[in-house]
Amino acid sequence: MSAPHILAKDFEAPGLGLFEWKPLFHIGPFAVAKPIVLCAVVMIVVIAFFWAAFSKPKLVPRGWQNVGEVAYMFVRDEIGRPFLGKDAEKWLRLLIPVFFFVWLGNLMSVVPVAQFPVNSRIAFPFVLAVLIYLTFWAVGIKHQGFFGLLKNATMPPDLPWALYIIVIPIEFVSTFFIRPFTHAVRLFANMFAGHLLIALFATVGFHFLWEKVTPLGFGVGVLGAVLTVVMTAFELFIQAVQAYVFTLLAAFYISAGLYSDH
Repeated sequence: MSAPHILAKDFEAPGLGLFEWKPLFHIGPFAVAKPIVLCAVVMIVVIAFFWAAFSKPKLVPRGWQNVGEVAYMFVRDEIGRPFLGKDAEKWLRLLIPVFFFVWLGNLMSVVPVAQFPVNSRIAFPFVLAVLIYLTFWAVGIKHQGFFGLLKNATMPPDLPWALYIIVIPIEFVSTFFIRPFTHAVRLFANMFAGHLLIALFATVGFHFLWEKVTPLGFGVGVLGAVLTVVMTAFELFIQAVQAYVFTLLAAFYISAGLYSDH
């Protein structure tokens, strides 16, 4: 019997079943599964945090207000102002909840008992992406007009006229059709893949160090356990980066509706 066969015996790698949840309870005709509950928990935590930080602000910040102001300034200075400039303050009421909802939703994958990234279900990032997309349309029509928005989004300045034959269809499809899709899928795919990889390494470690202990499999189990720790640390970094990128793109799309480069 070959070594690979010995190692593979009785081992079942995690698959798409990780993302399938039976309903925990029903509210009327609606089934409520674990991802919905985690989404609600994230929303409550975000609201509670900023309520505790700013419901009774003091001139000299202390406690939660200190943390809240740091969070506020980070989103304002690192995400809002690079694209929205002087208008950044007006849009923080959207950008701050988006950033912290995405980030904490991602962090649910490493929270005991939860252990599932909310944004690994495409519905959640898709709803956020659609919200940003509709905001882009609303502010774009308000500030540039419907046809002005179409023109400015599809006709980059200073190009030879002949190139517009190629550029206009590409920019039109990219801006008005592909943009919300890629905005959502970028976040979803990273959380989906990261959760699957961590589950795979954790399963390998558990299987070969606990369920099926053999001299040959012991090394594989140790490697699986080590990679679980390493990938979890790396995933924490990716979770924060994806929240930053998602919100940064939201600010960029809003700025494209607010301002014309022409």
